[in-house]
Amino acid sequence: MSHVDPELLALMALGEHVATPDDDRHIAACAEELTDLRRAARVGRSTLAAGPLLAPPERVWTAISDELGLASADTAPARARARRGPTARRGARTLWALAAGVALIAAIGAGVWTAVRVGAPVQVAEALLEPFPDHPEARGAAVLEEAADGERTVRVRLDAATESDSYREVWLITRDASSLISLGVLSDDEQSFVVPRGIDTSNYALVDVSVEPLDGDPAHSGDSIVRGELRAE
Repeated sequence: MSHVDPELLALMALGEHVATPDDDRHIAACAEELTDLRRAARVGRSTLAAGPLLAPPERVWTAISDELGLASADTAPARARARRGPTARRGARTLWALAAGVALIAAIGAGVWTAVRVGAPVQVAEALLEPFPDHPEARGAAVLEEAADGERTVRVRLDAATESDSYREVWLITRDASSLISLGVLSDDEQSFVVPRGIDTSNYALVDVSVEPLDGDPAHSGDSIVRGELRAE
């Protein structure tokens, strides 16, 4: 079975209704390619609320130009504008729709498009927080996320009973339990905490939530509610 034209796939991934009934019969043969292009388009659209987008490096447009067999990335738009008539307009539209698809795929594969990098934080690890014997009904989970600037946050969710004469504190503990740092007070059922710069989360991989008495002592009370190990996806 023949494959659908790449330009047509790019337009379909961008939401254009351009497929003919005959094209639809061949989509199954290109399902994987179309899925990848649609995923790339979703990633691109997810950055629209992230503020002004930064211009991609010149090498991105050079790669697009080389991929499409254009004379140069600079002259291609001018050549497209110089053409006239409905066919010419559709050709230019198709060309640059394909270029957009190529740019999005390149951004995901090589991380060269800055606009994608300023989008939502990426989940890099997660942990199932298991209860300690004194808190058998407690349940929890933690997710480690990383932003484009390298900042990491731990998002903690906890379902456990609360007591009025104490508070809950979130900790990162090394795998060998030789060191720990406090991330802060958990004041809600779900909350995010910034991981201090310089903390290696591959070593400080245990997420712990403890019950802390109102005694002014900053040390861990020794009364853990739940604990779990962050594991990379």
